Amino acid sequence: MEKKSLWAFGTREVVYSAIGAALYAVLSVATNFLQIPAAANVSIRPAVAIPMFFGVAFGPWVGLLTGLVGNVISDLISGYGFWPWWDLGNGLMGSIPGLIYLSIKNFRSGGDILKAEIMVVVGAAVGMFVASLSEIWVSGIDFATSMATNFTPAFVSNIVNGLILVPILMVAYAAIQGRSGR
Repeated sequence: MEKKSLWAFGTREVVYSAIGAALYAVLSVATNFLQIPAAANVSIRPAVAIPMFFGVAFGPWVGLLTGLVGNVISDLISGYGFWPWWDLGNGLMGSIPGLIYLSIKNFRSGGDILKAEIMVVVGAAVGMFVASLSEIWVSGIDFATSMATNFTPAFVSNIVNGLILVPILMVAYAAIQGRSGR
């Protein structure tokens, strides 16, 4: 199957988004109890690698919907309620790595993995910054407090998980593609 457009959105993207969102939600719920001390409802979520990887593998729309919808489901199941800015932030964490979707030729290539790693860091920075900014007016805290209790713990946890797990997912995906004759 040939990649056509970075912003294509059809049945294929809907299916991958649904699979990604379900995986992200289930795996997030499993680790939501791993709260970071002194952080404001921030947990260690290895599952953040799912929207990041789905963006790289299937495009920015898939990454966006995987992160956004998966986070909504996870938060509702975990009893956190609905936090639209955090949902958007998780979506951006998947969408931004998806911007390199068309340039990824070999999921095992060091160069392609490095491109994905760079976009993981950028995606986590932008996504968690957007989410953390919302806390200034939602929770009535100042910028410095939001950066200390929301952005920094979420960003650090997310990049550690993303930098370790996204390359593993890329190599595993390449192996699956190889076995299926793609």
